[in-house]
Amino acid sequence: MKILIAVTHLLGAGHLTRAAALARAFARTGHPATLVSGGMPAPLVSLGDAALVQLPPVRTAGTDFETLLDEGGARVDPDRLDLRKRMLLDAFRSVRPDVVVTELFPFGRRVLAGEFMALVDAARAVAPRPLIVASVRDILACPAKPERIEETHRRVGALYDAVLVHGDPNLVGLGRSWPLSREAAALVRYTGYVDEGGGPVAEPTTAKRSEILVSGGSSAASLPLYRAALAAAASVTERPWRVVVGAGVAQPAFEDLRRAAPAHVAVERARPDFRALLARAAVSVSQAGYNTAVDLLRAGAAAVLVPFEAGHETEQRLRAECLAALGLARLLPEAELAPATLAERVRMQLAGGAPPRPEIRLDGAERTVARVEDLARRPHRPAVAPPRADWSPLDDVLRRTAGEGRTVAVWWRDDDAVAATPALDRLLEVARAFDLPIALAAIPRGVERSLMERLGDEPQAHILVHGLAHLNHAPPGQRKAEFGRHRPLAALVRDAEAGLRLAETACRAKLLPVFVPPWNRTAPELLPLLSDLGYRGFSSFGDHRMREPAPGLRQINTHIDPIDWTGSRGLLPEDTVVARLAAAIAARLDGDADADEPIGLLTHHLIHDEGVWRFCETLLDRLKRHEHLSYPSPRTLFP
Repeated sequence: MKILIAVTHLLGAGHLTRAAALARAFARTGHPATLVSGGMPAPLVSLGDAALVQLPPVRTAGTDFETLLDEGGARVDPDRLDLRKRMLLDAFRSVRPDVVVTELFPFGRRVLAGEFMALVDAARAVAPRPLIVASVRDILACPAKPERIEETHRRVGALYDAVLVHGDPNLVGLGRSWPLSREAAALVRYTGYVDEGGGPVAEPTTAKRSEILVSGGSSAASLPLYRAALAAAASVTERPWRVVVGAGVAQPAFEDLRRAAPAHVAVERARPDFRALLARAAVSVSQAGYNTAVDLLRAGAAAVLVPFEAGHETEQRLRAECLAALGLARLLPEAELAPATLAERVRMQLAGGAPPRPEIRLDGAERTVARVEDLARRPHRPAVAPPRADWSPLDDVLRRTAGEGRTVAVWWRDDDAVAATPALDRLLEVARAFDLPIALAAIPRGVERSLMERLGDEPQAHILVHGLAHLNHAPPGQRKAEFGRHRPLAALVRDAEAGLRLAETACRAKLLPVFVPPWNRTAPELLPLLSDLGYRGFSSFGDHRMREPAPGLRQINTHIDPIDWTGSRGLLPEDTVVARLAAAIAARLDGDADADEPIGLLTHHLIHDEGVWRFCETLLDRLKRHEHLSYPSPRTLFP
């Protein structure tokens, strides 16, 4: 079998090391394996005989998994995401795999759903269809919103042949962290833990177990643990200490740790013989990540676990609790981490002796290969068609529109255009196929010459001014906005004027002086000042409050957005979108909304997955069949 594994690690390297271990295991048993990695390169991760395709990497800062950054810490732009998707699909076409493995998705990585769904759609489109498998760790981060869980279950049920859980229910079952539906539970196959550290280490004698070993994985999230350990070591001086610092800790911070270390504490960078160090340790002090737990289970070291809990993370806390319940570790919650409490837990473990040896499987890589071989010998699950929209609410209100002799206008706005891309080509092809005018809200500071060159032969395409740079200035924890009340009004005026001037230079005859605030949020105080800057229109989202929020400034909003921004960033349930459109038409017939305001369809071509594209095309096809809908040009709407 030819295997393709797609993985993107965003914070530490645990997801990558586990995926790489699977790729090595497939390659060892004669199955050519290709690992497509979308996270930061990790030098210590070995691929053995497996091949690597490195996508332009993305990462996150801390626990903000919604904001993707590049190598230099800059926000990832749509071009990089589009390039990643194209490279992933190129790898699929080049490998022509018999098995496609998506690591964590669809149970996580919602921010990258576009590229993962593109891979799954490509796999389902070829014949014979590859086996499609989800690969997840023992514990998952469960979304707070039920609709996200339901979406995951829909995707698993419709698109996947199996869910491989790299854990052992004797320690923790997947149901402890994720409420599996009956259909999803039927696809679960436990493999045991994936031990990426190689074979068993030699069992040391008690006399050789002298060192207190502190480790924290590959990210900078362990800095508080390192600092607390150095302070705790000052009161536990009868044993040597070793602090092993991951590559994700910047060199200045590493040097600070070395300078702060007491004489009996060695501070050094992560090293490939870590498993041997752990086997010789009297006590291990660490967080409770997946690979750390595997290392502890393999080495049999007494452990103090300080689980990572920032940003409401629960995965490591649950794993630490399960290990502690079996007598394999002592738990020190992150909120209680202090030099004194850490020193106390270390002394308890020194006095307690070696932990018991539990019956927990650590041959997960080999068993994964066996599971996949078994699945491949069987007929693949028949594809389950995703649920179809109930179009009856829309059909009913359109019949009413015809019966009353009324006509409702519809217009189309697409946001975030910056350059000519394959996604833009598809958008314009759809608009041309249905003979629809379209307004592209372009980001002035990001507009490239290729955008205007591409639009030169598109008479029904127009440009609106999408803020200035599409940068979020809202404080952490508040809804994103570039032109919100978080900044002085003078700064908002300055940036709004700069956006218009840049657009006038870059977009020329295609430009309509219409202000579209990024994230559809703007300070109300800015609106009366836009006319003086040269704007003639304003467009946000939702029913407008007044046609002219300022003299000479016409407001026409959008109302229907098919994308699930708070969840998968894929398609909302189709029934939801259809019902919202039907309600918008009914509101105009009933006088609950401005009857003269066109209903605006809002799309974002750069992040559409195949499901969003298909739904939009189906929707436009149905709308164009009705005579009592009109499609005015943006140039007419904003004269």
